[in-house]
Amino acid sequence: MAADEIRGTAKGTAPVPLSVLDLVTVGTGSTATDALRTGVELSRFAEARGFHRYWVAEHHSMPGVASSSPAVILAHLAAHTERIRLGSGGVMLPNHAPLVIAEQFGTLEALAPGRIDLGLGRAPGTDGATAAALRRTDTLNEGADDFPQQLAELTRFLDDDFPDGHPYRRIHAVPGPVQATAPGGVQSPHRPPVWLLGSSGFSARLAALLGLPFAFAHHFSAQNTIPALDLYRENFRPSDILDEPYALIGVSTLAADDEREARRQTRAMALNMVRLRTGRPGLFPDPAEAEKHEFSPMEEEFVRSWTGNIVHGGADEVRAGLDALHKRTGADELMLTSHAHRGDLRLRSYELIADAYELPTT
Repeated sequence: MAADEIRGTAKGTAPVPLSVLDLVTVGTGSTATDALRTGVELSRFAEARGFHRYWVAEHHSMPGVASSSPAVILAHLAAHTERIRLGSGGVMLPNHAPLVIAEQFGTLEALAPGRIDLGLGRAPGTDGATAAALRRTDTLNEGADDFPQQLAELTRFLDDDFPDGHPYRRIHAVPGPVQATAPGGVQSPHRPPVWLLGSSGFSARLAALLGLPFAFAHHFSAQNTIPALDLYRENFRPSDILDEPYALIGVSTLAADDEREARRQTRAMALNMVRLRTGRPGLFPDPAEAEKHEFSPMEEEFVRSWTGNIVHGGADEVRAGLDALHKRTGADELMLTSHAHRGDLRLRSYELIADAYELPTT
């Protein structure tokens, strides 16, 4: 697998490659259809302005997040883009049979050859009851504990290389490498690069031991970012995939034409997280709703902590914040995720950031 399928190239004056993480946000007064249309528009914009990759994340049972089916969304985005890398940030592997994921991403690779990433996480991406419904089991710890075994099985399906005597030796993920071995077969043996995602040290260490690229969720676990990246780099073992560590971090950003508006939108983001953390997820609120909400002292403390990790403000302020974050973490890539109740506000945020870094227009 070529290393440049993983490593990006910094564009404009950005210190590292910039990418996009889309949760397909559904705001007050809008629909999932609106959010998905924004995703298409945003992916095309990201491609035109030189963002390196565009990922969607698996979440369930959250009215304000319409990304429950990453593979379906990615197939749609593949039909509307030509060059930008597309991937999952991530697929929550314990929710699925590894063979199913190998088939889905083999299909995506056939639809968009050479530009699909398979990012994998071990969290459920939802609450415990929903995870039980997804997995049809009440033993939820089993999925996370078995993650290394599930990952190994998925990799075997992707490479079609179960050893002789293995019970799955005669089972093949199609589309996949097995098609090249059939009489007259010309299927490419290529498969999407695997990334491990995490918000703690577990996946950092596993990615290091396997020589895989690593994506850290700084946007909701900022206190663990540097320890996890240090763990990844210190334990990294070169592999056929990477000869040295490559780590990106997800960063919550919101740029606006007016700094006051950026602060208003950020407070709405915080209200959304308050509701999610207290078991009351809903549509993404607008700033007026957040201004009317009476935050308890405990909620206000959470809001201060949460918004402190969102890089927000005017374009120059956001650029300075991203530069400082890169300098502090040494991340090889910054994956930006912007949330607002309206799609045009999200698009404007990325446009302002692209202009601030003088990203080229293609």
